[in-house]
Amino acid sequence: MRLTIGVDIGGTKVAAGVVDVDGRILTRVKHPTPADGDALADVVCDTVDELAGHYPAGAIGGVGVGIAGFVDENRSTVIFAPNLDLCKEPLRDRIRRRIDLPVIIENDANAAAWGEARFGAGRGVDHVVCVTLGTGIGGGIILNGQLFRGRYGVGAEIGHYRVVPDGRLCGCGNRGCWEKYASGRALVAEARELARTDPRRAKRLLDFADGDPERLQGHHITQAALEGDAAALECFTTLGTWVGQGLADLAAILDPERFVIGGGVCEAGEILLGPIRDSFARNVTGRQVRTLADIRIAELGSAAGIVGAADLVRC
Repeated sequence: MRLTIGVDIGGTKVAAGVVDVDGRILTRVKHPTPADGDALADVVCDTVDELAGHYPAGAIGGVGVGIAGFVDENRSTVIFAPNLDLCKEPLRDRIRRRIDLPVIIENDANAAAWGEARFGAGRGVDHVVCVTLGTGIGGGIILNGQLFRGRYGVGAEIGHYRVVPDGRLCGCGNRGCWEKYASGRALVAEARELARTDPRRAKRLLDFADGDPERLQGHHITQAALEGDAAALECFTTLGTWVGQGLADLAAILDPERFVIGGGVCEAGEILLGPIRDSFARNVTGRQVRTLADIRIAELGSAAGIVGAADLVRC
């Protein structure tokens, strides 16, 4: 399969592209995400038809679909996708009724991790853990060059291992999940709390938000930190410390060669990576004698899900 199509289904948009064997997106389109499963399958099929129409008949060898939710071990059924209101949705079968091509469904974070492992910051390494710091924390695990999915297809939900017993309530229903302390949303919560309790120290942050802590957003904190603002830098240090501690725990279990960190907060670069690496080195078990995993920023950005899904259908 020289050319395949990757589809990345998010809460607001369906992004897709034709991808070659080197991970390059040759043609790309985007459409709004519909509200129900039947309509979602139709949008995916229409998108595939649109993309395939740019190429000779038979040029497209398969379709890989990444979606935010639990996907079963057969890569066919969306077990649960709360943001899309899907439950036990046979998405692969719905798509294949219209498209005479191999189709696989995969969790979007797994697809993005595979894209980074094959063509991005994890290329050339067989043991990689990818961590995406967004609204929550997404993740994907590659061991011995293979994507780890677990027995039932729903492994690698790393944002929901618990780091604080009886800690902050998480949207998953548990308390103390890692993503409540180490995500992009956690960074914003930290900055808003600082602005409320110490507005003098958070003056530059409040400048971005017209004086209202609740209007602070992640890009404001990043910009202030890049300017050298002490309060914003403190917020990134707190975030990086939590991220590094979580990576240390993952290293104790998985012992990867490399961690790849993605998500919008990574625009801060070394401002975030420095605290992550410091925290990781302080907390990883056996730190005095073991080889420490490399920690890098993701390279593919928003293209990772498309590239990874397109490549997985070749596997």
